[in-house]
Amino acid sequence: MSYLRVYNKEDVLRLTRIRRFETKLGERIQVIKDPHMLEASLQQSSAEYVLLGIPEDIGVKANGGIGGTDSAWLSFLHAFLNIQSNDFLEGSNILLLGHFDFSEIEQVIDSNAPDADEKINALRHAVNTVDAAVEQVIHLITQNGKIPLVVGGGHNNSYPCIKGAAKGLYKAGLIPIAQINTINLDAHADFRPMEGRHSGNGFSYAEADGYLEKYFVIGIHENYIPQNVWMDMVNNPFVDCITFEDIFVHEKRTFLQAVGLATSFTEDTSCGIELDMDSIANVLSSAQSPVGISPLQARQYIHFAASDTHTAYLHICEGAVQLADGRKDPGTGKLISYLIADFIKARAVN
Repeated sequence: MSYLRVYNKEDVLRLTRIRRFETKLGERIQVIKDPHMLEASLQQSSAEYVLLGIPEDIGVKANGGIGGTDSAWLSFLHAFLNIQSNDFLEGSNILLLGHFDFSEIEQVIDSNAPDADEKINALRHAVNTVDAAVEQVIHLITQNGKIPLVVGGGHNNSYPCIKGAAKGLYKAGLIPIAQINTINLDAHADFRPMEGRHSGNGFSYAEADGYLEKYFVIGIHENYIPQNVWMDMVNNPFVDCITFEDIFVHEKRTFLQAVGLATSFTEDTSCGIELDMDSIANVLSSAQSPVGISPLQARQYIHFAASDTHTAYLHICEGAVQLADGRKDPGTGKLISYLIADFIKARAVN
């Protein structure tokens, strides 16, 4: 698999703080037995979930954003592997696959595209390479009956998650056509025009290419919806949303009612669950905002969506521990670890 670095048990234990009289997730989590026989190893694994990192910021930069979304994965992994293994989350039903490394692509672009416009074009071309690599792995995971837990990375990776899951679930005979629905908790629709791939148009491409059937956005900020995107959404019967203002300012729905609208809209087939970290107030991201939902509401969203959908995958993206402009927040990774744990716990209850 191109650009994929597969972990072994030594990699995991190196990040796990072993403590006497305690057991951490890192001690219980599964890894691939033979990276040269990836599909066979997946088939042989008893894990229900496959954890995968996409630490890149190519798509964010291709959208004119601030780099840094490549920094969240390792911070998340440190936090997640050191969660206590207990009756609430034991950990052996998770397989930690590894992460993608696209750093070489960025180095080539930085060295050979000094002009700003050339760099944007090169980055958008590079997102196609990221798409192909990620789609292949998501396809393989879902085809073998497991649920991908994806930590990004930019929101450009929604497209290969949708495409890979749709193709994998179809090949497994779990859906009648290679097409799924998606719910997205996000301050932005990421439904921008198809001007070349970047973090702002993953869902546009997924719909145009036929892999996304229904799409619901929760908490979109009215101040940041381009009029052309808004018109594309309201005139599309397969796309729906509820704005942040309608939930929290105008109080037309409670937050959990809004999540219920989304799960009802997408209940007819398998559904991807997306959470953009810029939807959470003050969480470090390229589009960080003082306005947004709370970490508790993000956890409630994950719990409710995991409980009330035929989940195809979980994708948490756009978070950062350090941005290219120097801003830092070491807590982002730990927050993502709570969200991943909440998803698994919610499905265990059902």
